[in-house]
Amino acid sequence: MNWTVVQRILGLLLMMFSFTMLPPIVISVIFDEPSWLPFVEGFGLTLGAGLICWLPVHRSRKDLRLRDGFLVVAAFWTVLGTFGAAPLYFADSITMSFTDAVFESMSGLTTTGATVLTGLDELPRSILYYRQQLQWLGGMGIIVLAVAVLPMLGVGGMQLYRAETPGPVKDTKLTPRITETAKALWYVYLAFTIACAASYLAAGMDWFDALCHAFSTVAIGGFSTHDMSMAYFHSTAIDIVAIVFMFAAGINFSLHFYAWRYVSVKHYSQDTEFRTYAAILLVLSVLVVMGLFRHQVYASPGDTIIHGLFQAVSIATTTGFTTAEYASWPAGLPVALIFASFIGGCAGSTAGGIKVIRVLLIYKQGVREIKRLIHPNAEIPVKLGTKAVQFRVVDAVWGFFSVYIVVFVVLMLAMMLTGLDQVSAFSAIAATLNNLGPGLGDVSSGFMSLTDAGKWIAVAGMLLGRLEIFTLLVLITPTFWRH
Repeated sequence: MNWTVVQRILGLLLMMFSFTMLPPIVISVIFDEPSWLPFVEGFGLTLGAGLICWLPVHRSRKDLRLRDGFLVVAAFWTVLGTFGAAPLYFADSITMSFTDAVFESMSGLTTTGATVLTGLDELPRSILYYRQQLQWLGGMGIIVLAVAVLPMLGVGGMQLYRAETPGPVKDTKLTPRITETAKALWYVYLAFTIACAASYLAAGMDWFDALCHAFSTVAIGGFSTHDMSMAYFHSTAIDIVAIVFMFAAGINFSLHFYAWRYVSVKHYSQDTEFRTYAAILLVLSVLVVMGLFRHQVYASPGDTIIHGLFQAVSIATTTGFTTAEYASWPAGLPVALIFASFIGGCAGSTAGGIKVIRVLLIYKQGVREIKRLIHPNAEIPVKLGTKAVQFRVVDAVWGFFSVYIVVFVVLMLAMMLTGLDQVSAFSAIAATLNNLGPGLGDVSSGFMSLTDAGKWIAVAGMLLGRLEIFTLLVLITPTFWRH
């Protein structure tokens, strides 16, 4: 383990992250709010900590290995979530314990969207902006951003990229160089953010709400500047904009990159994962809307369709925006929506969950095993489209799914030990491990009622979900630390 290299990179990343605390100061000046001091204090603390880490080892030029990359990613997300809490902890306008501040910061960076705050409409704009910005930075992964920037500082990025994006498509490159890949993804991400903000502005939001909600929509985060979330605006046009961009953000950004580079959309329909993703959302939306119609939850057919479609897309993509109290809907609809969040969006998107491609491979493997019962000697490959998937990839997917179930059960039991009932504990872990945000029962309107122990369990779930479990769990295996 190259400890000096890990320390040097952590120091650099912390110093870079400290500058993200400066834009909220501009927001406080624009709105003439005396709320800038906590961000100055947070900036100084984070920059100072980064310098302390970096200075003793700044001359180290050893190569970064894959094993080091896993440690950097896991350590940085933990450290980043802690230091990101500094402005929230120092702020006088809100009274937050250290646990609450870390919970809110980690929820933002992991794009979970769970919150312990109330009275958002009364908070300073700088605090509201900072929460949304945390989600935007976490959306594509701040490590991917670092991959584009760190080479200029003399640090390679391939190891970080592999550690940040585990899964069946982790080695797929859009461009020959990993730095160019990271930059390409961020260009597409930035373009989507601008388009989303402009669309919200055209639909009736003011510029501040449009910018903040574009951050959390494209990041599939779910934080809002209002307690009522999207219901605050009472606008069908805004709801439609959100539906479109939530759907788009749940798609593999590689497809968006190819669409931008080659000015073509044919490849969307040719992608098996995208077709499955679209089909899942379509079927779920129809079932939810039919359920709402059957139980006459809304008097207007238009409201029924919009609310049903919005919540289906929001929850299934793990965004977590709400236009209605979906937790009180009848006929098992809330549970169906929560289960949809287990699937989540496509690999390579900003969504959480297990990911569509993994669920699709698990389904195809199940079908293959049924066929092998009938034809035990037949060689039946698992295919995505016309290409056979390597057995190693299928095994990895099953391994991920198995570990996911074990982690879910352990976290749920731990959450129940804090005093939560079964429904609340189940949905709390589903909401955090899938990076969804809103849950059911006691956590349907927020996580403020949890004990400190429950909040730390939720933080662990957020981190595990954001880094797709293996990146963190590999650190506790004896094999990782053997020379």
